[in-house]
Amino acid sequence: MNSEPTGQPHAVVVTGVGLAVPGLADPAGLLGAADPSRPDGGGEPFDPETALKGRELRHKDRATRLALRAVEPALRDAQWYGAEGPAPDAARTAVVVSSNTGNVDSVCGYVDTAALHTSRAISATGLPQTSTSAIAGWIAAGFGLRGPALTLCNGATSGLDALRWGRGLIAAGRADTVIVTGVEPHNDVVARLLGARAVDGAASVVLESAGHAAARGVRGRARLRGHGRGADPAEVLRRARGQEGGEVGLWLTGAPGPDREHPPAGARPLALEDELGQCGGALGVLQCVAAVAHYDRGGAGLVVATAHATDACAAVAFQPPC
Repeated sequence: MNSEPTGQPHAVVVTGVGLAVPGLADPAGLLGAADPSRPDGGGEPFDPETALKGRELRHKDRATRLALRAVEPALRDAQWYGAEGPAPDAARTAVVVSSNTGNVDSVCGYVDTAALHTSRAISATGLPQTSTSAIAGWIAAGFGLRGPALTLCNGATSGLDALRWGRGLIAAGRADTVIVTGVEPHNDVVARLLGARAVDGAASVVLESAGHAAARGVRGRARLRGHGRGADPAEVLRRARGQEGGEVGLWLTGAPGPDREHPPAGARPLALEDELGQCGGALGVLQCVAAVAHYDRGGAGLVVATAHATDACAAVAFQPPC
């Protein structure tokens, strides 16, 4: 997707962000510092041992519980919560989820149970957890949303691609608001599959058309400038940054090592996976939250987020809200 000029009616902004990442209390934690505007340092760090309990989370897999815990603060941050709960336009609010290993433990558990005890031993209560769309479905059902619900699971670029799909739904007129969530759980099955520790967390962002946010009286926190995806990293970055160019203030990368690009002069490099572990499909959404934190803290310039898969790379550029 090419960059979109600021003045176009389909310009998309981020109006809310939410995190459910162990040890982090607020988005500023992704930048390595607490939010200086809050004397309490942003509240208590997220603790999955206590936060993933509750009646509303029963009979849900770990990835879904993490995702739901990130969506609610994102909706509150976007000022979609009223006295009676969340109040977005249900028919005009879409859900896009990015997760590569979200319910693999549920699927493997059911296969093992059937192999050992036949299908009669399988519980119908947990069967919905074996669907690849379970996380998106639970988010939509939990918040009463009736717009499109999509799930992406295409590797390291999945989170940035999810932002593109969210932006596309708004540009196509399918939604005014899109909740984009990236989540990767950590458990024994995931550890054996990846050979590494996953982030065991989730991030959510609320996307809206700039006009829709303005009509609600809500300030955009960051603007999606452009998205690029392909085999040539230089071309991908060019498409993401667009013809307008501009200095880069924050350069967000994924995996360490040879896939890491060298940031332009003056840009702060930040590799989230160095601190969080393997982020998979959550990476791009976490990077979006970091971009918002950068601007909330007075950061300037573009924020460029990149991710590399075996056969492609992706990049998204953000710019300060107008």
